Amino acid sequence: MKLAVGGDHAGFSMKGPVVEYLKSQGHEVTDYGTHSEEPVDFPDIAQRVTAAILSGDAERGIMVCGTGVGAAIAGNKVPGIRAALAHDTHCAHQGVEHDDVNLICMGAWIIGIAVAKEVLDAFIGAEFSTDPDFRRRVEKLAEMERKYAKQITESACL
Repeated sequence: MKLAVGGDHAGFSMKGPVVEYLKSQGHEVTDYGTHSEEPVDFPDIAQRVTAAILSGDAERGIMVCGTGVGAAIAGNKVPGIRAALAHDTHCAHQGVEHDDVNLICMGAWIIGIAVAKEVLDAFIGAEFSTDPDFRRRVEKLAEMERKYAKQITESACL
């Protein structure tokens, strides 16, 4: 699978091992930074990772920051991205299966690399369900994005 990986300075210590692990499993990985422990703003990295997903350069993305919360918030600001915080395998696979999650966010301060590897395996191995109920719900999410994008555009034109 083609994967986009990114993280801020708080996730830097885990991002390298995540990238190495994913490559060892045969995945094509692009590392969008950060590349040091120097402070960086996670929304900047999230924009790079989400752009790769939306352009098709990556099938899915992984963000690692301190808790994963900020990365998930940033990812969900981008239309077409469905980001989820996942520190366990159940949320990792069910997020994809039920909600078509395309960006997983993890906290380096919360879980270690052993658990992160299990979470990544569950995320990457999962597929979006063909169940019409799940498909309908995800389409409603897309409709919400379109509705609010239209409202924002219309109010900006006033």
